[in-house]
Amino acid sequence: MAPPQVSTPGARALALILHMAQTHHLSQKAYDRLKAELDELTTVGRVEIARKIEAARELGDLRENGDYHAAKDQQGQMEARIRQLTAMLENAEIVEGVDGDLVEPGCVVELRYEGDDDTETYFYGSVEERGVEHDIISPGSPLGEALAGKATGDRVEYLSPTGATLAVEVVAIK
Repeated sequence: MAPPQVSTPGARALALILHMAQTHHLSQKAYDRLKAELDELTTVGRVEIARKIEAARELGDLRENGDYHAAKDQQGQMEARIRQLTAMLENAEIVEGVDGDLVEPGCVVELRYEGDDDTETYFYGSVEERGVEHDIISPGSPLGEALAGKATGDRVEYLSPTGATLAVEVVAIK
């Protein structure tokens, strides 16, 4: 699912932000890994948990049965992860090559914080991307939202989780 086509840079950036709020941008490798995890949890994982619960039930009184309560907790955590993966994969968009003119999922962005001479390099995309060599900026984070659709040379301000307003300059997009 591609973002709507628009003509002005400001409208394009807004369309990109709105599109990203609904979509999980993943590399093919991350998509395949998450799909395999989901398949494992919904087959083998559920069977193993059911066996643990059944074995714990056979131990007697469930009110004071630590094994039973631990297995039920594990089942709840697994089902939550299954729901998370299902929603993520249903709304996934595979991103591979980006053109490098705007900050968008799948790119590597070099930033300089205001008042700092050094630059820092980040991968801009899903936190589910593992194995990338840079720290990750999630498009849904305050900094990620501020950077969406920006170009090299743009300066953005964003409200950090601590409440401070920070400014960064986009030095390069790769």
